[in-house]
Amino acid sequence: MVEKLDDAARAALPRTLPQWRMVEGRDAIRRDFRFADFSAAWGFMARVALLAEKHDHHPEWSNVWNRVEILLTTHDAGGLSARDVALAQAIDALQG
Repeated sequence: MVEKLDDAARAALPRTLPQWRMVEGRDAIRRDFRFADFSAAWGFMARVALLAEKHDHHPEWSNVWNRVEILLTTHDAGGLSARDVALAQAIDALQG
């Protein structure tokens, strides 16, 4: 079973993932991305999809033209886990 993040790990999130925000009403984090156009946004989503498969952890996300919204939570844990942090860091690394 996947464990939820402990208090120390949660307290570190603003430093660990400064561009991600807690989601009101859910134990989840979210980040919004903007790109030059739909093709750039779609290409980013394709790269994230490959990361998600590698991490065996899949985001909730949406795309409208040049915007991609990604929400991470671990359903097996009932909230945020180290899996969310690891995938968020990998996604951030795509942005360089």
